[in-house]
Amino acid sequence: MTDRMSNQPAKDGAVPPPVSDSKAAAAAAETKPKKKICCACPDTKKLRDECIVEHGEPACAKWIEAHKMCLRAEGFNV
Repeated sequence: MTDRMSNQPAKDGAVPPPVSDSKAAAAAAETKPKKKICCACPDTKKLRDECIVEHGEPACAKWIEAHKMCLRAEGFNV
């Protein structure tokens, strides 16, 4: 029987994947947003919301897109 924690080949010669890959974990940490989406980009969120309330969503495409761009810059996939 092969110990899954080691990188020793199994009887068939296959090497099990490592238990943790620090490079993959670091890459995931870099792309993961550091804030909750509700707390990111408060300035563009406020402008977007005020515009929608006053003028309706179709008239506020500029502010909606600006908020989406800000969220993307923060690491969100929107």
